[in-house]
Amino acid sequence: MHYETLVETYEKLSATTKRLNKTYYIVEILKNTSEKELSKITLLLQGKIFPSHDERKIGVASRLVLKALNIATGIDAGKIESIWKKTGDLGDTAEDLVKKKTQRTLFTSRLTVEKVFSNIQSLAVIEGEGSVDKKLKLIAELLTSALPVEAKYITRTILEDLRVGVGDGSMRDAIAWAFFPPVYGIFFKCERCKKIMPKVQRCLYCTNEISQKFAPEPKNFTEIEKLPEKEFIYAETESEAREIYNQILNTVQYSYDLTNDFGITAITAKTKGIKGLREIALSPLTPIKVMLYQKAGGFEDAFERVGKPAAIEYKYDGFRVQCHKKNNKVQLFTRRLEDVTGQFPEVAERINSNVNAKNFIIDSEVIGIDPKTKKFLPFQKISRRIKRKYDIGFMRDELPVAVKIFDIMEAEGKNFLNEPFRERRAMLKKIVKEEKDKITLAEQKIVSTIKEAEKFYKESLEMGNEGAMMKNLEAPYKPGSRVGYGVKIKPSMEPLDLVIIGAEWGEGKRSSWLSSFTIACRDDEGKFLEMGKVGTGIKEKEEEGASFEELTKLLEPLIISEKGRAVKVKPKIVLEIEYEEIQKSPSYTSGFALRFPRLKNIRDDKPVSEIHTIEEVEAVYNSQFDLKQ
Repeated sequence: MHYETLVETYEKLSATTKRLNKTYYIVEILKNTSEKELSKITLLLQGKIFPSHDERKIGVASRLVLKALNIATGIDAGKIESIWKKTGDLGDTAEDLVKKKTQRTLFTSRLTVEKVFSNIQSLAVIEGEGSVDKKLKLIAELLTSALPVEAKYITRTILEDLRVGVGDGSMRDAIAWAFFPPVYGIFFKCERCKKIMPKVQRCLYCTNEISQKFAPEPKNFTEIEKLPEKEFIYAETESEAREIYNQILNTVQYSYDLTNDFGITAITAKTKGIKGLREIALSPLTPIKVMLYQKAGGFEDAFERVGKPAAIEYKYDGFRVQCHKKNNKVQLFTRRLEDVTGQFPEVAERINSNVNAKNFIIDSEVIGIDPKTKKFLPFQKISRRIKRKYDIGFMRDELPVAVKIFDIMEAEGKNFLNEPFRERRAMLKKIVKEEKDKITLAEQKIVSTIKEAEKFYKESLEMGNEGAMMKNLEAPYKPGSRVGYGVKIKPSMEPLDLVIIGAEWGEGKRSSWLSSFTIACRDDEGKFLEMGKVGTGIKEKEEEGASFEELTKLLEPLIISEKGRAVKVKPKIVLEIEYEEIQKSPSYTSGFALRFPRLKNIRDDKPVSEIHTIEEVEAVYNSQFDLKQ
């Protein structure tokens, strides 16, 4: 496929904010993509070169791209920087410069998706002497051959800032639309151009008005595995049509949950259908998304959500670790799907020796332990070990840890995701050999009354924990979902997990540091919504905790644009923010602002996909009034 074809899709995606429209444009390109290129196209549509579980990073800063533009266009670097500061987007700058470039090779050929993908992927593996020059050559080669609009998206892809608004939901829906028959009532046919459209008022192809009147039809299939090879799947009612469509979506989602790779999911859907998606297996050493839990508004609310009796467990102030073992190899992954086996060798040793199975995936929490008092330490203490690549032995002695195992996803080839929680817990009891202060199952009790739950909760807080978890004993494990199968109960006004999207260079003695950090929540499609700025809770000296210098080091490689003292950064660094209250505010795109925000922690373990959503922020905002009554 020519890269220009993909770029045409990027332009359509950029021109609309409507999710149905975006999904339709993705469907159109997926249908016309060969099996060989499907995995590359699904990644590039998301602005990625590697799937989420792959630890390789492109790792190219804006300054290197600026130098490559100088080589590719022959335009003075100072002038390029000046244009960049005006546009605030190096992608737009690249497009403008390529239009004006004075140097041009005599024999440039049209760029292909394969060429762009290969060159950018190579940036992640080049190391050692001369690596900068090699990277410059690869980037400049693409920019020299690129059309102006291609240069824009090549630049944005390299900087991991694509800006076309493709979220996981759109990709999942697009795979379902592209490779399975449309469900009549969810989709309709345009009478003019005969294209199949989602529920839109006007055809996205020819702009003709679409009739959305549902006409009942006899169902033309019996099982979702045996979808008809016809233009539409027909149902007898609109609600039945929705149910059929949701089954297809859920099957696509299930495949993605197990692989963390839309490429594998798309190829399987295209070549093996529903049956193939359902047969995808969990694979130890390939991390999956962990199940997420909503906050309950008290124990009455918790019981309503999870039922009675329920399991109640300590909610530890540690960090989530997914433990994998396959063929005698143990690997540990954070919620970001980052491998931290090297930082926690003793955890890997305990998992290897104390879990009696050859292959498995289990869910756990790693907690810092005070070596003198043996009491649990807060997360910010143990976070020092997550970052540390060297002196592991010293850190191991200074900051020992305990492992608390609370769930299992796979063991000896058996998928436990659809087993009830009580059975998963029973399996853990069978295979985990507990060792006090080193590796144990999460503290748990089965409760049926608020009185029992409150007693356990108070015990947990007295132990230095964050609160308690309550879980439905009959529920499955749903990777990445906040589905009400389990809830967390914490003291009022829990901190928010937000991402840094901008900052300002300081003044005076702080002129070499970034400060006044713009923080944001997200919506369902991954768009970032500002909630204000934070500058307090950050230390002047690194040894005192999270400092301006540390944040500057983390953010400098992520800068994507500068205007005066203000910078925009790739949304990568997640902060845990405390505050006095949430207020309505027209000044920020979220519609909310934090009163007296303060940095509590840098959350190295949390991916951006798990920061608080706008819906969760609104729920916390509304709960403030309940607390004041």
